[in-house]
Amino acid sequence: MSRFAAPPSDRQGAGRDIAPPIAAARALRRKPVGRVTRRGVVVGAVAVLLAGVGASADAAPSDPVVSGATINSGHDVIVGITHNVVFPVTVTGSDDSGLSFADVDLKGPHGGFYTTDAFCETARACTTVFTVNAHPAPGSDDPVDLANANAGTWSVDALVDANDGDSVFVPGVGSFGLKRAARLTVNTSPEPVAKGARITVTGKLVRANWDTYRYAGYAGQAVKLQFRPKGSSTYTTVATVATSNTGTLRTTVKAVKDGYWRWNFTGTNTTGPAKATGDYVDVRP
Repeated sequence: MSRFAAPPSDRQGAGRDIAPPIAAARALRRKPVGRVTRRGVVVGAVAVLLAGVGASADAAPSDPVVSGATINSGHDVIVGITHNVVFPVTVTGSDDSGLSFADVDLKGPHGGFYTTDAFCETARACTTVFTVNAHPAPGSDDPVDLANANAGTWSVDALVDANDGDSVFVPGVGSFGLKRAARLTVNTSPEPVAKGARITVTGKLVRANWDTYRYAGYAGQAVKLQFRPKGSSTYTTVATVATSNTGTLRTTVKAVKDGYWRWNFTGTNTTGPAKATGDYVDVRP
């Protein structure tokens, strides 16, 4: 199971300290990227015995290599305020004996930290599964979860063991966005409307507040107003409008043909994207 820790200062009024990250407890196992030296004596002896046939210490089995990490199949991890979010992290690499075990840490802004481990499913890939949340445990006010300050870009560290007992630790093998979920609404009026008349399109952009477990207006954000004609599957951007200090949106446009109107927010470094469901407007001659 993945475990999380964040500094108590990131959760105001929680009334309880949060356990510190456990990475230090595993630090003794970790080695910097490079050659592992514990086989040096054996390798030296083999080199002497085989010197007559041109062999060298370079013929020794290679150490594990970590080539990369794929987080959530390459997508951002978007977290709301009610449900756990489960996603995989796959570390890939190689070793002449095959990879056997991976210990993976996720590290984010303001001390955000998750860790878990797993046996490798193949000789070249090791998949761990993380569970993150931004809500208290049922029936409690347990603060061991995400805070707003943790949203942003997270990095991935990996400690990988091989079947022959060698291991390698690679910091920053991957990165991903852990973001607050957003929602958008839209409403057009009047409906129906005469062709050539103007309609008012309103809406509101809100995002998950991981500190209060509520959704709140997202101020000062550029949101696209888009239109899709009846019978078409393609939306076209008509205007870009900034949200108010409470997250509301409002603009007026000319009604030319039947179709659907929606707001489209592409997201930020800390907040995921959102699209409103299209609101159909009947334009009459």
